[in-house]
Amino acid sequence: MKLAVRLPIFAAVLVLAPIAFPQQPAPRPITIDDYFQIHTVHDPQLSSDAKWLLYTVTTAQLKEDKNEDRIWLVSTAGGDATPLTVEGVSSTHPRWSPDGKFIAFLSERAESKTQVWLLSRQGGEAQRLTDTPQGVDDFAWSPDGRRLVLVLRDASPEELEAAKEAKLKDHGADAKEKKKTAKPWVIDRLQFKLDEMGYLDRRRTHLYVFDLAAKSMIQITSGDYDDSEPAWSPDGKLVAFTSNRTKPDPDLNYNSDIWVVAADNSDKGAHLTQVATNPGADTTPAWSPDGKWLAYVTQLDPKLFDYATKHIAVSPVAGGEARVLTLALDRVSITPRFSPDGKFIYFIVDDDGTQNICRVPVSGGEITRPVAGRLMVNDYSLAKTGDLVAQVATIDRPDELFTVSDGKLTQITHTNDALMSQLKLTHGEYVHFKSKDGTFIFGYLYKPLDYVPGKKYPTILRPHGGPVWAYYAEFDHLPQLLAANGYAVLFPNPRGSTGYGEKHAKAIFADWGNKDFQDDMAMVDYAVEQGIADPDRLGVGGWSYGGISTDFIIAQTTRFKAAISGAGGALFLSDYGHDQYQKDYELELGHPWENKAAWEKVSPFYKVANITTPALFMGGDIDWNVPILGGEQMYQALKRLGRSTELVVYPGEYHEFKTPSHIKDRLERYLAWYGHYVKGDSAPATPPPPKSGE
Repeated sequence: MKLAVRLPIFAAVLVLAPIAFPQQPAPRPITIDDYFQIHTVHDPQLSSDAKWLLYTVTTAQLKEDKNEDRIWLVSTAGGDATPLTVEGVSSTHPRWSPDGKFIAFLSERAESKTQVWLLSRQGGEAQRLTDTPQGVDDFAWSPDGRRLVLVLRDASPEELEAAKEAKLKDHGADAKEKKKTAKPWVIDRLQFKLDEMGYLDRRRTHLYVFDLAAKSMIQITSGDYDDSEPAWSPDGKLVAFTSNRTKPDPDLNYNSDIWVVAADNSDKGAHLTQVATNPGADTTPAWSPDGKWLAYVTQLDPKLFDYATKHIAVSPVAGGEARVLTLALDRVSITPRFSPDGKFIYFIVDDDGTQNICRVPVSGGEITRPVAGRLMVNDYSLAKTGDLVAQVATIDRPDELFTVSDGKLTQITHTNDALMSQLKLTHGEYVHFKSKDGTFIFGYLYKPLDYVPGKKYPTILRPHGGPVWAYYAEFDHLPQLLAANGYAVLFPNPRGSTGYGEKHAKAIFADWGNKDFQDDMAMVDYAVEQGIADPDRLGVGGWSYGGISTDFIIAQTTRFKAAISGAGGALFLSDYGHDQYQKDYELELGHPWENKAAWEKVSPFYKVANITTPALFMGGDIDWNVPILGGEQMYQALKRLGRSTELVVYPGEYHEFKTPSHIKDRLERYLAWYGHYVKGDSAPATPPPPKSGE
C-alpha cells in the first residue's frame, strides 16, 4: 500500500517542471552496461550574479577502466551546457572567483600531484596556481579574490624527495634514479588506520594561505591535529575551520569543534579562538554576512556518535552560548548556509526517505521548506542575490540541477535525459507496514518491470548499509536492473535508519541483527501479503552493514534461497584493531576484554552453523572500513560445513568500489547467483570468465 500522507511537519511541496524529450524508439529494459552510461552530476556552484552555474560530471569509463571528472558551465536561464575542462584528465571542485572572472579547480595534470588551477571565464588554457610537494585536499577563495586558503597534509619524505628531483630536472640537472624499497610503517597513534588512506602516521592536514600575485604561502594552523572545512570571514581577516583538538589525544573521541584563526597568522596558528565547545561533533562552519555569527552542524550526544541526530546551531564569533535551531525537528540536518540578508539559515534535512531544503530564522522559530516533496536534494548553491539552485534526484531520474523559484523547480542540466528517455523503468513505491512489535516501518518497493497484478514474483530483499543511513527517493541502478530481470526488490528503512528521529536510529544501539532483522522481515511479509513476492523464491543481499544484516538474516531464517553478503563483518572481536572503528566499538560495545558477551551477541559468526542458504561473499582486498576478513571467515566456516558458498575478492578496491570492470563483474555475479538459486535458472551460479580482450 502506498503511503498517502507525509509527516505533518511542513506543507510546502514543489512541482517539478515536465521534461520534454524528442521522439524516441520504444523504451527498453535497463542493462548492466547502462550503469556506465549514467553520468553523476554534482557540486553546483552559482556565480555571484546567479546567471551562470558551474558543476562537475563524473563518468565511469568501462573501456578505459577508470573514472573521469569534468567541469561544465551552463546558464541558469537555460541552454546548452559547455565543458570547461578537457577529456582525459580529471578536474574537480570548481569555485568562482569573487568577481566572477575566474574559475579555480583541482586537478592532477602536468604530471603533478593534485594542485589548484585557474581558468579564465572567457576561456583559454588553465594556469597552475599551486606547486606543492603534496597534493591539495581543498581550497576556498578569499572575499577579495587575492588569496586562497588551502588544506594540505604534511608532506612525506618521499613527496619531498620527489619534488626535489623534479626541480633538478627542470633546471637541467640529472636526477639519480634509485630503486625505491618500501619502508616499514611505524605506528604510534591510537587511530592508526583509515579506508582509502591505509596506515596513518603523524602527518596531519593544516591550513595555508596562498597569495595569488606573490605565489607565496604561509601556514596558519599546526600541531598534532587535522584541520579541515575552511571558511573565510566576509572581511577576509579570519578563517573558520573544523578540528578535533581534544587534550591529551584527539584520537580518543569523535569530538570536533569550530575554530577561528587570523588569515595573516604567521605563527602557524598559535593563537586560535574556539567558537563551538560542544563535546560532540561540530562541523561545516558558515559565516553570517555581517561576520558576527557562525552556523554549523552539531551532534549533542557524543556517546551516540552516528546514532545521534545532527542539528543546526549558531554561535557568536566573539564568544557566547550556542543556539540550536532544529531541536523540535528531530531529523538529521546538514549543510547550513546563511541567506544573503543574514536573517535565515538554509540547510538540508533527512526526513522520511527524502532529503529536502529547509530554512529557519537565525533567531529560531518556524522551519519552512523551499524545496520539498518526495525527492532527494543532495546539494545546493545559494547566490548573493538569494537565487537558489538544487541538485535533485527522484526515484525515476538521476541527479540534475534545478533553479528554484516560487515553489517551482526548473531543470537546467540535462546530462542524463537522452539515456533515461530510452529506458523502461519501474517506479519505486514508498510503502509502510508494521513490524513484529507493532512499530511502523517504511521502505521502497520496486515491482518487476513486467509486473502483472495477481502474479507472484521472485523477490530480493536489500538491507541498507550504515547502519545509520537510509534508502531515499532517488534513482538507483541496482533495483532497476533487478526489476528488469524479473525480480521485485525491497528497500526497507528498519530501525537504525535516519529520517525517522533519534529514537528510531538508536533502537539498534549495541543490538544489531535484532529489531532491524524483525523490520526487514516485516517488509518481506508485507510483499508476500500483497501478492507480489513469491515466498518460495526469495533472495537477500547487501553491502557494508547491509552485508552484516545479510549474515544475521541467513543465520536466523532459512526462508531465503540465496544470499550475497558484500563487505560484511562476522566475528567483530577479530576486527578490533584491524579495521578503522575501534572508537565505535568501545562506545557501543565496551572493551572486548571486559565485555565479551556484548561482542559475541552482535557477531553473526557464532550462528554460522545455522546457515543453509547458498551464500556468496565479496569485498575489496584493501578495505579498512569493513575488511574482507569478515567475508573470508564466513566463507571458510560454510565451506568447512559443506554448504554452497563462494568468495570473490577484488584487488585494489576499498570499501566503495571504483574500478568500472570490477563493478560490472559484481553486477554480473549478482544476476548469476540469484538467477541460479532464486529463479532456478539452468545457467551456473558463477558467470563465465570474460573472454580475452574484454
